[in-house]
Amino acid sequence: MNDDMEIAMREPGAHRWSYTLALAAVAMLVLTILALLGVEFLADNVLGADPEVAWQAQLERVEAALARNDLAGAEMLWSEAYVAAIKSRHWEGMVAAGDIYRRLGELGGFRKISDAKAREAYLAALFRARSRGSLEGVLRAAQGFAELGDQEVVDQCIRVARSVAARSWNPRAEELVRIFAERWHARAREADHLGLMP
Repeated sequence: MNDDMEIAMREPGAHRWSYTLALAAVAMLVLTILALLGVEFLADNVLGADPEVAWQAQLERVEAALARNDLAGAEMLWSEAYVAAIKSRHWEGMVAAGDIYRRLGELGGFRKISDAKAREAYLAALFRARSRGSLEGVLRAAQGFAELGDQEVVDQCIRVARSVAARSWNPRAEELVRIFAERWHARAREADHLGLMP
């Protein structure tokens, strides 16, 4: 009898707990949807400029804030620049956004966070460049990953670059990939020799 009462007493708590978890999951979903809608709204209204070049103007504002040593302002402006780079649908803005955020993180003392966000930007740039057949874009994204020390990702970028070069009209395309790969592998060997590679 006592066992039945204990089970009956525990059941309402279990239902309340599962209800709370379900409510929390729905709340997180709603917040995520609102955040995505907010990003889309910002992306559609960045300075009312042409989305192809709006990121350039935004990143110039970030540079100006950095020149004034206004790190908080630069970080806020960078968010707008990042949205503009996403909106542009080109690789150039994503690489530039990644580069400047790494600088901002180094100056502001949040390098791990800035490196992670730069990785996202470089990855987006890589996909965009590959889809457009831009060898320059693939190699520039690879350079960003190289500066972060992401050996495996750089090697993957080189494979993508070789694929893009094989379809390129540029007679020097494969040579450009070879030069990049040789420099990267020499740098990686040196870093490994010095114990700098994980």
